[in-house]
Amino acid sequence: MLGKFFQKPGGEQSDRVPPGQYLTKGFPVLTYGQTPKIDLEEWRFRVWGLAKPATFTMSDFMALPQHEFTADFHCVTRWSKLDVKWTGVKVTDFMQLIEVDPKAIHVMEHCYGGYTTNLPLEDFVREENFFAHTLFGEPLPAEHGGPLRLVVPHLYAWKSAKWINGLEFLDHEESGFWERNGYHRRGEPWAEERYSGFFGL
Repeated sequence: MLGKFFQKPGGEQSDRVPPGQYLTKGFPVLTYGQTPKIDLEEWRFRVWGLAKPATFTMSDFMALPQHEFTADFHCVTRWSKLDVKWTGVKVTDFMQLIEVDPKAIHVMEHCYGGYTTNLPLEDFVREENFFAHTLFGEPLPAEHGGPLRLVVPHLYAWKSAKWINGLEFLDHEESGFWERNGYHRRGEPWAEERYSGFFGL
């Protein structure tokens, strides 16, 4: 299994792969539950909580500056894929469209299908984070989170929520789906922050 689908990093690659990770030869699809079917014309992205309520369409996202990103992608299940090529919108550019209360210190990502995951605001608003709608030059497939997913390259991939459709800004920390089910509250790959040792906060 290891040789067929995964390999140990070697040479220069070993400096880019966090401890305990193997390089994948493909791009595995791991999803809890069913992949939602989303009508792009009806797709909406909401902002609420400690932010002025707002709703955006995909056209609103496409009207923002578009960028190409190349980022390594690390899954908590111990595989990594290097040099993944995406196209999308910087989180920092999107944040220019919304008004967030200074009391907000966390953001809960909400997704079609009911999935949630939480990020400290400082981990969310980083120049290298982006909303992706294109993968390797093609529209982002549904199994990889299309039509839109967040990508947070410096944390494990469960923080890069698929099918994202909203942000709830909070003045406290709350656990999302996997955090309530034993995953680490932050998920930093180089520190191997995989599991919490307890359930929920």
